[in-house]
Amino acid sequence: MLNIPIARFFADNILQENKSISIDHGKIVSITETTVNSAIEFVIPGLIDLQIYGAGGRLFSAEPTVESLTIMEDDLLKKGTTGFLACMATNTPEVFNACIAAAKEYRTYARNLLGLHLEGPFLNPKRLGAHIPAYVRKATLDEIKELLDHGDGVIKMMTIAPEIHGDEVIQYLLDHNVVVSLGHSDATFEEATNAYNSGIQTTTHLFNAMTPIHHRAPGIPTAFFNHKNAMASIIADGQHVDFEVVKLAYKIAGDRLFLISDAVTPCTTGPYQHIEKGNRFVMPDGTLSGSSLTMLEAIRNCVNHCDIELPEAIKMATEYPAKLIGIENLTGKIAIDQSANLLILDDDLKLKKVIFKGSNISI
Repeated sequence: MLNIPIARFFADNILQENKSISIDHGKIVSITETTVNSAIEFVIPGLIDLQIYGAGGRLFSAEPTVESLTIMEDDLLKKGTTGFLACMATNTPEVFNACIAAAKEYRTYARNLLGLHLEGPFLNPKRLGAHIPAYVRKATLDEIKELLDHGDGVIKMMTIAPEIHGDEVIQYLLDHNVVVSLGHSDATFEEATNAYNSGIQTTTHLFNAMTPIHHRAPGIPTAFFNHKNAMASIIADGQHVDFEVVKLAYKIAGDRLFLISDAVTPCTTGPYQHIEKGNRFVMPDGTLSGSSLTMLEAIRNCVNHCDIELPEAIKMATEYPAKLIGIENLTGKIAIDQSANLLILDDDLKLKKVIFKGSNISI
């Protein structure tokens, strides 16, 4: 049994002070009052990133191996990300199969890897961003069945352009517990609304690689804003989306908006060669690609630049993504029976310590 005296943390948006968290077998078993003065200043749940391509100098799709996943896990844990989906951009079937094989082999040993997010190849060629056009294709039901059979449960999320795919493809994904995200799409407002109504749960990197809001063509963002249940991820780095637009999106969507890093690493091999330019990455032709963002930086940006209150910014990187992929009863909050994934921060929201399933992680 491990007891951690904590000065401050949020629970249900309410500031809790002077508590002791008891941890046993990697779970929080009690939260009680304490009078012990502690140097531990502020604690938040471990962060959850549902879209990250690389970490620790490894781009997963460029080196789709168990070793890459191990390096990514280590690096992300040290940065406070205690759960993530390794993401693959549109690529060849051979690369997808290699990524899936590595994830299947590694899942027995996985710590914070939650599975895979396939961002493509079933996208709209009109809205590709940095994705490679030659690899984009329309999915058939047989191909989806074969892909999920090969995945054997490691494929947790897929970004797809619904306007070019039949309902049976999307329904098959939903029936097999894959979170379907509308993205890289040229859908109209009506098409996007129909997609959400048919069961598509979320939206990939809101505003990027999709139809925009126009006063005579409301586009995908308006369909998302107007829907009661649809969620959306957003890249709060000030590069992919201006901070004022992040602020506006949160005011409209509230708890349906969550944070992703969309982070890549420098890479000079393969079809996705990412060049770091300040606090962003570009392809060799200058096209904006992934971010250099961490999830904790995204929280700080929301608080410092987007007028989002700290408890809500924390939820955008913890509770809301956990809910989307169905693990909210396991992680994402500081509560009894949750995994003891905790980040200790200073008053500037800088990371001081990571506790993962009750154990200290060296940072």
